[in-house]
Amino acid sequence: MTALLGVVLGVLATMVVVKLTDSRKKFDGDYNRWRKLNLILQEVERNYVDTIDMKAMTDAAVVAALAELDPHTVYLPPVKLEESETELAGNFEGIGIQFNVPNDTAIVLSVIPGGPSEKAGLLQGDRILKVDTSVIAGNRTPQDSMVARMKGPAGTKVRITVRRDGTEIPFEITRGTIPVHCVDAAFMINDTTGYIRLSKFTRTTYLEFSSAAEKLLSSGMKRLIFDLRDNTGGYFDQAFLVCNEFLAEGDPVVYMEGLHRRRQDFEADGNGRLKDVGLIVLINESSASSSEIFAGAMQDNDRGVIVGRRSFGKGLVQEPLNFTDGSGIRLTVSRFYTPSGRCIQKPYSDDYAYDIYERFAHGEMTDADSIKVDKSQEYHTRDGRTVYGGGGIVPDVFVPLDTTKASRFFINSNKKALPVRFASAMADRYRRTLSSIDDFGSLERYLDALDLKAKFLDYAEKEGVVMRPSEEPEFDTYMMPQIKALVGRYSKLEDEAFYRFYLEIDETIQKALETTGL
Repeated sequence: MTALLGVVLGVLATMVVVKLTDSRKKFDGDYNRWRKLNLILQEVERNYVDTIDMKAMTDAAVVAALAELDPHTVYLPPVKLEESETELAGNFEGIGIQFNVPNDTAIVLSVIPGGPSEKAGLLQGDRILKVDTSVIAGNRTPQDSMVARMKGPAGTKVRITVRRDGTEIPFEITRGTIPVHCVDAAFMINDTTGYIRLSKFTRTTYLEFSSAAEKLLSSGMKRLIFDLRDNTGGYFDQAFLVCNEFLAEGDPVVYMEGLHRRRQDFEADGNGRLKDVGLIVLINESSASSSEIFAGAMQDNDRGVIVGRRSFGKGLVQEPLNFTDGSGIRLTVSRFYTPSGRCIQKPYSDDYAYDIYERFAHGEMTDADSIKVDKSQEYHTRDGRTVYGGGGIVPDVFVPLDTTKASRFFINSNKKALPVRFASAMADRYRRTLSSIDDFGSLERYLDALDLKAKFLDYAEKEGVVMRPSEEPEFDTYMMPQIKALVGRYSKLEDEAFYRFYLEIDETIQKALETTGL
């Protein structure tokens, strides 16, 4: 009887709910006017059993709605939007230093010339102990938290306490506007070949690139290796201006088109200063968006040789829509097409975010024959070479990822961050001389005289990592240039020193140097 009563009550309860719902007015859930979404949020606000956070609910609804679109249409809450815009603005507001954290303590890697920290007296090699009253050394403070504490509006003050030569020194620093450079390095590799590495397309990219190119031209550059590896893109107008430097008048650069956007064609004006300079463009699986616009324009116009591995495959154009609360969305409004008509956007698969891992798993990183191309999307360059759409820019010259040089000693050393920590220790010991060197030849001779190999092996042994005799050849040819690069970064040459030492083991650059043309 009791069991039967429970069943009856269950049925009655269900009937009561249905009856109450049926007695109310049915809402107009018109999908075409987004009424269903608005009505649901209104009903939740009016009738939900507990107190709710409408801001969080609204944000969650927006994120869920945009997730039904392409992977690059996204909602950015205020903090993320500020970070995104700062990254591409070409400047930020803060104290003007670069630092790394090799041993749970932030060590000043460089002090930006003319910036607030230089004016206050901070020096390369200072250990940052506190920001205002917050201790950030020795307590595993996340690096992004360190950055957040040091950054702030220009004109505000922050107190930075550092340890220098065993002494704690407090500095009161007035934050300012700090330039962020996108040209990581620009130098001559040999008498006629220049090298420029560009990290992203920011608001200052064209000006920085032009200045670097002018310097190299005055040094005798006849050929340029333009390194766009790991360049995730940025502002289209900056990519277009850089393309314009290499192309003749009327050469097509790119066109854009979307359902609600008419086709726009962009062509070079012929006023570029690098039209007669030989060009080799380096790309990899992390070269995306504006980097692919540049590489595609050069490839389709048969203007340069593309060397490396297949690019990311982002052929979509986003426009910003910002809100008064500091949040915003980046809405995909068009696709871009290379001069031959290719859209290089890769398919929206379920594992889209893990596409790079899939490429590695399927052997694409090490074997050109494993590169996935859509043979149904065949196009042709100006000179008739076959190229394909539907998934990134496939290089003209493939360079596999070399996985053979990671010896046991190399892996164990990097697990403990020994190269980075050793470089910091060397910088402390030889700071006075290192920080005064501004010529690469002098730096190379100075580091050779220090016998860094013996010092590093001794340092590693004290950390419990010992090199076997059989690993010495790999150490000499592969690890030593990296160690020199890390130590050399503490000279006045900074990143230029790093890339100049590193290029001798960079197989993509070596392949580029061997490449003579199409």
